[in-house]
Amino acid sequence: MRFNISKELLDQIQELIHQRNDKDLELLLNDLHYADIAEIFDEIAIEEAIYIFKILDSEITADILKELEEDVREKILHGLSPKEIAEELDELDTDDAADIIAELSQSKKAEVISELEDVEHAKDIVDLLRYDENTAGGLMGKELVKVNENWNVLTCVKEMRSQAEHVTRVHSIYVVDDDNRLKGRLSLKDLLTTSTKTPISEVYIKKVDFVRVDDSNVEVARIMQKYDLEAIPVVDELGRLVGRVTIDDIVDVIKEEADKDYQMAAGITQDVEAGDSVFELIKARLPWLLIGMVIEIVASFVLKDNESAFKQYSTLIIFVPLLSATAGNIGVQASAIVVQGLANGSLKEFSKNYFKKELVVAMISGITISLFLLSFHSIVYGQYHVGIAISISIIVVIMFAAMLGTVVPLFLHKNKIDPAIATGPFITTTNDVFGILLYFAIARLILGL
Repeated sequence: MRFNISKELLDQIQELIHQRNDKDLELLLNDLHYADIAEIFDEIAIEEAIYIFKILDSEITADILKELEEDVREKILHGLSPKEIAEELDELDTDDAADIIAELSQSKKAEVISELEDVEHAKDIVDLLRYDENTAGGLMGKELVKVNENWNVLTCVKEMRSQAEHVTRVHSIYVVDDDNRLKGRLSLKDLLTTSTKTPISEVYIKKVDFVRVDDSNVEVARIMQKYDLEAIPVVDELGRLVGRVTIDDIVDVIKEEADKDYQMAAGITQDVEAGDSVFELIKARLPWLLIGMVIEIVASFVLKDNESAFKQYSTLIIFVPLLSATAGNIGVQASAIVVQGLANGSLKEFSKNYFKKELVVAMISGITISLFLLSFHSIVYGQYHVGIAISISIIVVIMFAAMLGTVVPLFLHKNKIDPAIATGPFITTTNDVFGILLYFAIARLILGL
């Protein structure tokens, strides 16, 4: 059954907190999934969330901690001592623990690490903190199951049982050599159907997909998506197995990239959320608004220069808003498909075949729209020659918008700039200026102005 937060549930929780009835509160919350409790924390006062956090078992609260929104988690961590935070992190996988520690101040970070009881766990966390958060090293966890290629099946099974105690979920069994270099992977089926005395070197699969610690998180996501992987091993510069990235981490990466691209397409220059301050929201949204205003001022000068044309043929100016909107829509549609193709790997660079296809689509769309406009203009205004000039201009402008929408994101991608920029105000405002220039230039040419 799907969980929904009701007013009755919130009232019940708040009443139990007010009564300091820890026993009934714990019984009520223990029946809920940790992700649902994290959702409740978003709906109640931070003091109430901290109170609940302190009465629940660390095994539950550790999972709650990783599910919380960053701003809520920051406030809860602020209300906990370094020792209390360390108790939570001891229950988490190394990658989740490292992510949380990275959010702390430098002084508190050192205090928390010193309070971790499991020394090996602490060493792994410190090791992960060395990597950039947007790389495979920053994504990976240290928990995995590995066997040596020189062992036999019986030894492998014994070692796997021991290692699996510290791994939440076993996705794969990796094979390494004496220097911990990744050699391949082991099929569980082969392990179960092979003699216990058989050397692993005779049965393991040498072909294994992997990523390097400095590969970008987006590249890791692309590889895992392409090969439909639940986990992928991570190796260092010497090819040594240092960790693994699991599918839950990749889902977060994909979501973050989608959110970022969506905001960039809307002209928001940096990652913001509804809970951010007014200053942060303005700083993220105002730059493109100012850039768009400057570009539109240029468009207004273009209109002014063509004042004589629409004085003689007034219907020319009537169709300018339609021209701008249509060109903007065509450009955004074209760029959105290219950006999507670059993101999922179906389009890696400029393709003549795709470019021709996009031009054909734009031409057919332009002809269809222009025929409608020609008919409308002829019926309503009766100026057939003006209608023809407007219709031909619209076709050219739409073709130009499609070309711009296709080429610009590819150019940005080639120059290591996020092509998602091209799906927002950049395309629409640029199309406004050039579209209006082309529109009046063609109209003047056809009408002999």
